[in-house]
Amino acid sequence: MKEAQPATIWLKDYKQPDYWIETTDLLFELEPDATRVTAKVRFCLNRSRHPAGATPLPPLVLDGQDLELVSLALDGTPLTGSDYSIAGDKLHLQPTAATFETEIQTRINPLANRSLEGLYCSGNLYCTQCEAEGFRRITYYLDRPDVMSIFTTRIIADSSRCPVLLSNGNMTEQKALEDGRLSVTWHDPFKKPSYLFALVAGDLACVQDSFTTMNGREVRLKIFTEAHNSTKCDHAMRSLKKAMRWDEEVYGREYDLDVFMIVAVDDFNMGAMENKGLNIFNSSCVLARPDTATDARFQVIEAIVAHEYFHNWSGNRVTCRDWFQLSLKEGLTVFRDAMFSADMNSATVKRVEDVNLLRTRQFAEDAGPMAHPVRPDNFIEISNFYTTTVYEKGAEVVRMIHNIVGREGFRKGTDLYFERHDGQAVTTEEFVRAMEDANQVDLGQFRLWYCQAGTPVISVTDSYDSESGDYSLTLRQSCPRRSGQSDPRPFHIPVAMGLLDARGGALPVTPEGATTRVLDLKEPEQTFVFTGLTGKPVPSLLRDFSAPVRLEYDYSRDDLMLLMRHDEDGFIRWDSSQQLAADLILELVERLQQGKGLDMDARLVQAWGSLLEAPAGADPALVAEIFQLPSEAWLAELMDEVDVDNIHEARKFVRQQLAQALKEPLLNHVRRLSGREWSLDAVAMGERSLKNTCLSFLAALDEPLAVDLARQQYTDATNMTDSLAALRVLLHAQHDSGVSATQEVLADFAARWKDDTNVMDLWFSSQASCPRSGTLARVEALMAHPAFDGKNPNKMRALIAAFCDGNLVQFHDRSGAGYALLEREVVRADAFNPQLAARLVTPLTFWKRYDKERQQLMRATLERLQGKELSRDLFEVVNKSLAWAD
Repeated sequence: MKEAQPATIWLKDYKQPDYWIETTDLLFELEPDATRVTAKVRFCLNRSRHPAGATPLPPLVLDGQDLELVSLALDGTPLTGSDYSIAGDKLHLQPTAATFETEIQTRINPLANRSLEGLYCSGNLYCTQCEAEGFRRITYYLDRPDVMSIFTTRIIADSSRCPVLLSNGNMTEQKALEDGRLSVTWHDPFKKPSYLFALVAGDLACVQDSFTTMNGREVRLKIFTEAHNSTKCDHAMRSLKKAMRWDEEVYGREYDLDVFMIVAVDDFNMGAMENKGLNIFNSSCVLARPDTATDARFQVIEAIVAHEYFHNWSGNRVTCRDWFQLSLKEGLTVFRDAMFSADMNSATVKRVEDVNLLRTRQFAEDAGPMAHPVRPDNFIEISNFYTTTVYEKGAEVVRMIHNIVGREGFRKGTDLYFERHDGQAVTTEEFVRAMEDANQVDLGQFRLWYCQAGTPVISVTDSYDSESGDYSLTLRQSCPRRSGQSDPRPFHIPVAMGLLDARGGALPVTPEGATTRVLDLKEPEQTFVFTGLTGKPVPSLLRDFSAPVRLEYDYSRDDLMLLMRHDEDGFIRWDSSQQLAADLILELVERLQQGKGLDMDARLVQAWGSLLEAPAGADPALVAEIFQLPSEAWLAELMDEVDVDNIHEARKFVRQQLAQALKEPLLNHVRRLSGREWSLDAVAMGERSLKNTCLSFLAALDEPLAVDLARQQYTDATNMTDSLAALRVLLHAQHDSGVSATQEVLADFAARWKDDTNVMDLWFSSQASCPRSGTLARVEALMAHPAFDGKNPNKMRALIAAFCDGNLVQFHDRSGAGYALLEREVVRADAFNPQLAARLVTPLTFWKRYDKERQQLMRATLERLQGKELSRDLFEVVNKSLAWAD
């Protein structure tokens, strides 16, 4: 952005608006390229800022973007150009009374709106996305979350093209007009900010069900989608009903409207949106059948449906005062959906998945140029702060509160929070205060989690006195200081821990004999003493990942094997396997850097072999998770300077060695678990996960075995989990016979699923993430494929992001060709969808983590971007990346 640097918005500058809005009456007359919107809005003076009798009245300043103003009236009197002014994205007019009504008519072009904000067309459908600031693309308005209004919406459209017209709340009228158009009116009795407004119109099929609330009220449930997708809604409907019942049982939250609706659309920037009573979903997050969706996608859909439903209370009934408080609704709701998923499936596997995401994504974000607290103190473009820090780390902060006050105490706290603030827009402070007041606890120091950026590091040392039997654990906390910020103050960090004896037995760590204890670390350094031990124990630290921190303790590999085999905490067993493998792989990276040969530690083979001998009744999903090696992304996080080539080679070597040593038990598991009937229960999903994990390891062998097994699995598969796993095994297979088999299966997959946009995304991403040489050329070729749409966010994520963000060794090829591809696509996307462009550029933002040669290439790419006319979204990311301090 060359012309003028966009302004930074600061939390410290927050002020209430001069006016509140009482009612909003909207009329939409839908046409693809010329929709007319009439907004009648009733305003009243904010008396807390302007007491009665104060003069003069402040001007009314409304937000608007890409709007054609047709007419404007104040209290029924038409205004002329001299009565108001438009400067940039603001409309200014002067009210003459403390309470007044405006009527504003605008014209917009949904068909040309490829930003996917405001009102736009997705195929033959009209739909909206108004969070965070999309409503200003519909009409001039006070488009901010603390302004809440009662909405009534009337929609008029051609009945042949749009027989279904939907908006928030309850339908109050539907009638056919004489000119062949259809008119439908919706009224939402609950106040809401403009970001929760929604409209959908089109020719949609409807899958219906009902739910009886805990107080006996029947709620109609409707999922709308295009007719050819109507057979893919059953899982989402079941998930919705489970979420509604769970929220009643766990939080006492009952649904409040007569109908709850979900709409699936193909063009969507996010996963889904919790608009009051009318949730709009990315179709990939709601549509599923066994033959079109993997087990992982079924679980994601269940979680996202629950997440958006839970927002009805934690986000809609109580919303955020300003966008700096985004984690108020998102952190709390991510925590709620995580607990729901844990109750519905394997709690340990869910925890492992969440921590994996946190470590590979959020920890990197905390250490990068876009680092910010859970509650940011400034931004240029709020869309850039829908981040893993706000969502996932925010959820971890809520989880820590839950663990501090306990399950019952947390329920008391949420009850008080909803009772106090129903119908209000509030801050994270109000949430924490409700927890304090309900439980009589002091969370003063704990609040630092909301306002300090960075990932705390806990360094642990220990000592054992054989004469006294005393064992001491010393914990030291630190947090990297960021440029321009004061030194971080000590956090309140709950560290769940246990102790194991030399044979793996659990030792008591509390006077009551409990084997898990939470150490409240509040000082820079604290020592905790355990008495009465007969030998030095092995500490089990950060059980259930009780805090989002980096842990440093000098475990031996034998210690890690002991924890991996015997610890009572499933997360620790997984984490120990990851530490054990990471320790070996990073040692091999050093050997490669020194030009030395590679040797396998037999203890890793022994540990992984023991996993394949897990006793009957062991959770196969957890066994599969433990068996996986650390990802290249996580290994990169453990290095000061990322060595992508040697990380890839070292990890590849370990996979090959494990596959060779454990070939027979791996093969036995594949054969034992093949041919089973598909089911969505936890055991069946876990068995598929274990089988496909074993098959993927066999693909590391330079022999045709895995190729033959994968080809047969693909042919026999009755579900997408097995089909896709077979395809990916072929793409990664080391043996030459995999080349022709891969081409055959890729062609068959594309021919079979060419008309299913979400399945084709799996086809694109599988190829883009393949670490073989030549993948960049394949990606370039796939961009010309008929199923690829370069303006659709899902397609761009499936191909471009999968390559640039999910294929480290190929994207970071020393030629810089991967960087050139990303630069080109970011510039192209920024012209029509700034949100998409700002997310795509992320891999370049960590340029300082790499070697000097790659640093220069990546920095030069960012500098070329900086010299172009950029959106605010992309401007902020590029400029902060280039200003990244050491």
